[in-house]
Amino acid sequence: MAQLFFKFGAMNSGKTIEILKVAHNYEEQNKPVVLMTSGIDTRDEVGTISSRIGLRREAIPIFSETNVFQAIKALPFTPYCVLVDESQFLEKHHVIEFAKIVDELNIPVMAFGLKNDFKNELFEGSKYLLLYADKLEELKTICWFCHKKATMNLRMSNNRPVYDGEQIQIGGNESYYPVCRKHYVNPPCCDDEVKS
Repeated sequence: MAQLFFKFGAMNSGKTIEILKVAHNYEEQNKPVVLMTSGIDTRDEVGTISSRIGLRREAIPIFSETNVFQAIKALPFTPYCVLVDESQFLEKHHVIEFAKIVDELNIPVMAFGLKNDFKNELFEGSKYLLLYADKLEELKTICWFCHKKATMNLRMSNNRPVYDGEQIQIGGNESYYPVCRKHYVNPPCCDDEVKS
């Protein structure tokens, strides 16, 4: 029976590697999958799933106006699975449409993304995936500054933490560090600053 999965983790937790591995495992068995990603993510090219270690795949970009249910229903084949990267950038209607793909087309959907932003607020896509997903799985990584599990994303600018600003700012290691709660509040690079 198909299910909607939300696999989430902090920056550098291997979400993109995992999605590419899952796609490879299906395709190695001649089971076609559909790869999708947010059209907001412009770090590489729009419609590209790209990992930090250099692996990349083309994907269908999802924009605000995209109806993902209709996009999957219109395919000339039935995929064994739909894999979604950068799912934190989804909108509520996308999540509901992915649930509809699971429930009406009986196709599993695995969404991978961040849970919380640099202010420790839920992204819209993450919020609704937490509500609608059948299965939740945390992908783990360690804090940039210690050995504890990273659960938060610290935005950095000019080697200083940033706690205010627009929710979405596309970036990688140059802009964000995965951190534990302690080092989110008091990053060692900035011991003179304490977030209140």
